Amino acid sequence: MSQNGGVSTSNAIFEIDDDDFSRFSEKPKPIITERKRSFDEKSFSELSITMSPRPFYRNTENSSRVFEPVDSIYSSGGRSGFDTPRSDNGFETHPIVSEAWEALRQSIVYFRSEPVGTIAAIDHSEDKLNYDQVFVRDFVPSALAFLMNGEPDIVKNFLTKTLRLQSWEKKVDLFKLGEGVMPASFKVHHDAVRNTETLVADFGEAAIGRVAPVDSGFWWIILLRAYTKSTGDSSLADKPEVQRGIRLILGICLSEGFDTFPTLLCADGCCMIDRRMGIYGYPIEIQALFFMALRCALQLLRPEGEGKEFIQRIVERLHALSYHMRNYFWLDLKQLNDIYRFKTEEYSHTAVNKFNVMPDSLEDWVFDFMPVKGGYFIGNVSPARMDFRWFCLGNCVAILSSMATPEQASAIMDLIEARWDELVGEMPLKISYPALEGHDWKIVTGYDPKNTRWSYHNGGSWPVLLWLLTAACIKSGRPQIAKKAIELTEARLLKDGWPEYYDGKTGRFIGKQARKNQTWSIAGYLVAKMMLEDPSHLGMVSLEEDKQICPQIKRSHSWTC
Repeated sequence: MSQNGGVSTSNAIFEIDDDDFSRFSEKPKPIITERKRSFDEKSFSELSITMSPRPFYRNTENSSRVFEPVDSIYSSGGRSGFDTPRSDNGFETHPIVSEAWEALRQSIVYFRSEPVGTIAAIDHSEDKLNYDQVFVRDFVPSALAFLMNGEPDIVKNFLTKTLRLQSWEKKVDLFKLGEGVMPASFKVHHDAVRNTETLVADFGEAAIGRVAPVDSGFWWIILLRAYTKSTGDSSLADKPEVQRGIRLILGICLSEGFDTFPTLLCADGCCMIDRRMGIYGYPIEIQALFFMALRCALQLLRPEGEGKEFIQRIVERLHALSYHMRNYFWLDLKQLNDIYRFKTEEYSHTAVNKFNVMPDSLEDWVFDFMPVKGGYFIGNVSPARMDFRWFCLGNCVAILSSMATPEQASAIMDLIEARWDELVGEMPLKISYPALEGHDWKIVTGYDPKNTRWSYHNGGSWPVLLWLLTAACIKSGRPQIAKKAIELTEARLLKDGWPEYYDGKTGRFIGKQARKNQTWSIAGYLVAKMMLEDPSHLGMVSLEEDKQICPQIKRSHSWTC
């Protein structure tokens, strides 16, 4: 979560004129969207067992039509009907759904009378800090909820405003940031004297630690693709300035340097985990988002001019990245046993222990945590270091982007079921597992009082992750897992006031510093609920495996390749 420091008025204030966005005012032009399978027939049969049948889907903007098969990844963007106690699609909605929609609408931020996003939280009992801003990553579940409910305008406005902010010069002290960096957040500044509104953006210069948000650009590309899929409107993505914005983001990531790996080297605190938590290096969250953003960009970029060169660079990077992630980040029982038996100080191209990982660095909890059937992408891999912690967001995005093979996706679901008490407990969903304690907590977090054991990013439970879990479950053909998690959430979330996160080994307690009425907790629940009831929405955030880009690699042989 990015809300870790206030933004003062000393930040650069970006004045945006109405003329700057007049070019985005054209009406959407319908396009033909290719329909692909998003999960197999068996998945749908399992889905129909766990949920009531629905013969028809009604789009309030058009005539009713027969329900499309869930294997279509095209999402109609039709209104789901969740602003009423009972949705039009035939499902009985939970009583808290209408409350959630009301709370979400209260969080909408307007700029010159147009909705441009949702603020992080509406909690008048606490200091605002920067919770009164629109965060790029936080807005994603809100955007998906609006798209699923047939309200794309706020998403389009958000995409265009943040694109405009990208073009401004960004500095931290005397150092100039890359041109493609997207803001972590922005807020609307009202000048009562001049009667004007301006946007104030933060590119990391006001955050704790002064870390640029590496994930913002990736989420922006992913959301642009979701908007295009949902509306069937490619006119926004095809605009020259939008194409240029995509290339600027990718230009930073695909630039050549001293890297020997296709993964992205990052500082601590560069993503949802935005405080010191030992994720520096090659964190799974960034690698999975990077992979998904590359695949989304491949669909969005036009193959003319500079776009053609970028497409080729993306394809080459995806080949290398998929191989690297599926080989070196994947852990199951067989891989764990191989690492346990590693020899060290190997030299030459035939080395098995390619990263010179010390087997003695394996902690006892890893052996207890790993089930006989199951696996996951570990938190980090770099020279002489493997972070074996579980990180929810990275593993869910790995499934949605098809960075995970179908077998790996199934194994991740097996792990979640086998370790339900540890990863889900009483409130979904652990952001990381296990928590850092004692000496490790002191060294890794630097005595961070917010990231104490089983709190916040250090093993805290975050309701917003529910939408990612639900999407991953549906794609993997395991919707019953998501259904169970949603029911747990419905029992407490509204009653507790929509907290930002929960504390404790099982998520029993409201977080000690958690804001109430946290917008992405609200939106995450709504997206999960709508997606489970209408799985055709999955197409907005799911990509099928492209075997030409992601060649199959037999697991467990990777260490001897």
